[in-house]
Parts: sequence; C-alpha cells; structure tokens
Amino acid sequence: MDDDGVPGVSKFGSVDPAPPSSNSDVSSLKRTLLDSEERMFQRMRALFSLRNIGGEEAIDALCSGFSCHSTLLKHELAYVLGQMQDRQALPALVNILNDAQEHVMVRHEAAEAMGAIGSTEIGSILRKHLDDPNQEISESCEVALDLLQFSHGPDAANSKW
Repeated sequence: MDDDGVPGVSKFGSVDPAPPSSNSDVSSLKRTLLDSEERMFQRMRALFSLRNIGGEEAIDALCSGFSCHSTLLKHELAYVLGQMQDRQALPALVNILNDAQEHVMVRHEAAEAMGAIGSTEIGSILRKHLDDPNQEISESCEVALDLLQFSHGPDAANSKW
C-alpha cells in the first residue's frame, strides 16, 4: 500500500511492476540496480526505492543505471525519472535521446520523460528529433513538445538548451 492506503499504487500514481525495496540506503540500492547478476525483479525494487527516496544522490544513482545493458531496465529508468520531474536528470536523458545506437524504446521514454520534467530549455533538443527516422522517437518528441507548450505556454518549446 502507498501513503494513501491504495494497494499497489505508488505515491506517483502508478502501479509499478515491482514493489520498492525496504532498503533505504542509496549506495546499497545503487549496487543492486547496477548488478547485472542480480534478478531483474530485485533491480526493479531498487529502482523504485530510489525513485521514492528522491533527491540528488538517488537521481545520480538512477542515472548511472543507463550504463547497464538491459533495455527493460533503462526504459524503466527513463520512465521513473520523468515521474520524479527533476531537472537534474535532464543531461542523462538528453544523452540517451541523442544516442542513435540506443534502443528505440529507451530513447522514446527519455523524450517523454524530458517533456514530463517540463524544462523549457530542452525544446531545441526535442525539435532536433522531430524528423528522426524512428517514428517512435519523432512522435515522442512531438508529444513532449506539446506538453511543454501546454504546461508553459506557446513559446516554451522554442527555448534553447
């Protein structure tokens, strides 16, 4: 249960694929997150715990997870960073979106997370990808830009990074 007593719903309004770990030590959670020998369920539990803890150290730990080889984990990392809506995650998300070698679903989620964070200075990065050959990327950037305009006004998506 979350703080509101709703079973399975996080404080971010999502039903997560794994419950957060009871561990609250960021360093330990980061080790679990990055441990490719650990079961994915445990890594996801660490991920959701870090999201729930929040703050600079937890965001840094989450962003370090983009060095992992698991597409599923990186997709989920981008998703939770969007939920957290903290500008500290933007450089890592921009790097993911700009990496044409990264899996399309990770890049798509990074674009949507950038829109959710709502920082107007990433408009130029998102616009750059409107013509991406991957439809998932171009459409995700379009959605993110529209969200920026919806949240911050019509000129928001025209700002420079």
